[in-house]
Amino acid sequence: MRRTLLFLFLFLIGVTGYPQKLVPTGKQGYSQTSVNTAIFRKNSIVTHNGIQYIAFYDENGYLTLGKRELGSTQWTFYLSQYKGNCKDAHNVISIMVDSEGFLHVAFNHHGSSLNYCRSLRPGSLILGNKEMMVGRDETEVTYPEFYRLTNGDLIFVYRSGGSGRGNLIVNRYDVKTKKWHRVQDVLIDGENERNAYWQLYVDNANTIHLSWVWRETPDVATNHDLCYARSRDGGATWEKSDGEKYRLPITAENAEYVWYIPQDSELINQTGMYADENGNPYIATYWRDRESTVPQYRLVWFDGETWHMQQVSKRKTPFTLKGGGTKRIPISRPQLVIDNERGKNNLYYIFRDEERGDKVSLASTRDLEKGIWKMRDLTDFSVGAWEPTYDTELWREEHKLHLFVQHTDQGDGEKTGLLSPQPVYILEAEK
Repeated sequence: MRRTLLFLFLFLIGVTGYPQKLVPTGKQGYSQTSVNTAIFRKNSIVTHNGIQYIAFYDENGYLTLGKRELGSTQWTFYLSQYKGNCKDAHNVISIMVDSEGFLHVAFNHHGSSLNYCRSLRPGSLILGNKEMMVGRDETEVTYPEFYRLTNGDLIFVYRSGGSGRGNLIVNRYDVKTKKWHRVQDVLIDGENERNAYWQLYVDNANTIHLSWVWRETPDVATNHDLCYARSRDGGATWEKSDGEKYRLPITAENAEYVWYIPQDSELINQTGMYADENGNPYIATYWRDRESTVPQYRLVWFDGETWHMQQVSKRKTPFTLKGGGTKRIPISRPQLVIDNERGKNNLYYIFRDEERGDKVSLASTRDLEKGIWKMRDLTDFSVGAWEPTYDTELWREEHKLHLFVQHTDQGDGEKTGLLSPQPVYILEAEK
């Protein structure tokens, strides 16, 4: 085992030119769906005060928590009392640590009652009983996501309602009072006709950046258009990219459309976004042009004055997103991170593509104006239906890219695969 890992480490350095280290946890995770590796896990791993926390469902479906000191390969694990319905890949685990060191966990949601708990004490992996947050709109929860503000408070967002008819809810946790309160009952209103599938990012100025696509029905093919909003006051008020204030809730009529994309364009939902040092938002996604059958990875961004779009990939294989439920798609949804060097943005676009052997892959550019993207693989093995999730707080504080890696399977339309439990790793891809 050690010789294999040593060979893999040397291989990764030599082939990619981007220093890699694959850190085994010594545990195996449920692998018959992508429930451990869906992109909308916020987060799968998170670092606080030099301790990195990890969460996943084990081979029996139990919520498993672990932690290690950064730089160490020694893990401490805790098998919780909670179990998830892993056959449905929507039922992900999302975690975050507040500024006092309490671990917050939300898990096992697909139009179901809120499953939320927190650690009994700072730094502990032992979870308390399930709790309510505010006590309303907590019976049809899907896509729970945590985000940490610079003062240590947390933002919690989720969809209330079903696909094609859901609304976006925003809660905030006050670390001083240790209580949640509602910020927005209905931030984006689908008006019982559609719902927004979002991606969100909180920058270092505490601005919340939110982008989304609309979906008209449970059929993924009805995804359309790319919209944007931001909040500079923790989610209380929202504005468009030009500073115009939104009259809430945001609807299909008053939303800012940053890129018009028709239905049946293989436009994916719930991807990744980031904001640079100037607070300009960047959105990573994919869709196909009307004259083509091949979806391509793309980047949509705002430079302070105008929205732009650039194609990142040169894929050759067509596919369709028609149908409902979790899809078995030959490419992952992408994540994006950015750092700044000598006044210029370096962009790193993380993805998985069947054309590249379903490996963990990365596209990067140091000059977005020229639009030249370099592609490289960060693993030499397939990760199946894996999608990228990373340690957002470690990247924010130290610009170290740590990815949750596990080989998973996924049947099309919420079906399960036959893959046996697979090892869980952290892939350290440090600049």
